[in-house]
Amino acid sequence: MQLSIIVPTYNEGQSAVELIRRADSALQGIDAEILFVDDGTDDLPEVVADASSWAHVSVRVRRRPAATGGLSGAVVEGLRHARSNICIVMDGDLQHPPEVLRDLWERHARGDADVVVASRYVDGGDADGLADVGRVLVSRLSTSITRAMFPVRLREVTDPMTGFFLVDTATLDLDELRPRGFKILLELLVRRQHRVAEVPFVFASRFAGESKATVRQGVQFLAQVAALRFGRMSSFAVVGAFGAAANIAIVWAMTSLGIDYLLAAIVAAEATILGNFVLFELAVFRDMRAEASTLAGRFWRSFAFNNVESAVRIPVVALLVSGVHLSSVLATALTLAVAFIARFLFHSLVVYRPRASRAPQASAPVSEAAEAITP
Repeated sequence: MQLSIIVPTYNEGQSAVELIRRADSALQGIDAEILFVDDGTDDLPEVVADASSWAHVSVRVRRRPAATGGLSGAVVEGLRHARSNICIVMDGDLQHPPEVLRDLWERHARGDADVVVASRYVDGGDADGLADVGRVLVSRLSTSITRAMFPVRLREVTDPMTGFFLVDTATLDLDELRPRGFKILLELLVRRQHRVAEVPFVFASRFAGESKATVRQGVQFLAQVAALRFGRMSSFAVVGAFGAAANIAIVWAMTSLGIDYLLAAIVAAEATILGNFVLFELAVFRDMRAEASTLAGRFWRSFAFNNVESAVRIPVVALLVSGVHLSSVLATALTLAVAFIARFLFHSLVVYRPRASRAPQASAPVSEAAEAITP
């Protein structure tokens, strides 16, 4: 088979028939397949089964029993089970026009690129299909941040945040990927050097349904970029920085109201312990949750450790304030910095350690913690 089209979906059966019809027309003369990797519960398998009776391209569905790794995990699953090593990844909501499939294919056929990116930001491309001006600005900003953090690997890429691209899987090591976010192209491009080309496309309006973009995905994106650039410890540090800022702000606000700094430190510590755990679950250790203990087990280990750490740290704050005569805010900041390494190691090696039945993989958190990408 010459070409595999990987379409990660979640309850997008409404647009599947139109996608197949337009892709089938665009791919005339190419021995191709469309592989839907589905995490939904709708009638997509029945829709695809019906379409297979009239489509010239092969059409099939792979429904994942566990949606691990989110959209990126679905893409990697599709790449593993594709019948061709030349794969195009696209969304299932028709904001990626199927007519561009042939453009990607023909550009790759020149033989000078391993990855061909469908870009909204080259001549002939457009991002007008984004829901509103706010989404356009967020897209532009996130693209600028990403290119600034990976200036070498992304120097030829105008749209590293797109989900529409062709890749030759012979140039990939799928086992090295850590699908933790929803920007899988970014993961592919920064983990190893590729020859990259681009073709323009116009980002279309959504065919059906609503955008799945959320604040949660925004947090995951920031953590993904940090983890790719510096390793898992950096995304832990991003969350820790948010928590430290919140902790210091609470101490400042409460002491400004005349509340004793020790009580302020206790309240601030409990609030940030809870907030940090939520962000660890959503972003930093999201890819490790499936193999770790239960949510309750993870929470209580994290909560207990952080309270013990706070029980040690707060008397140190008191000593620094009363003995060394530091301000309460500075003392809080210094002790939080010292506690950072201990928290990271405990969460990597204990809270999110794989269950005993998967003990041979237990060293993974250590290697990932030390992992650093230096493009």
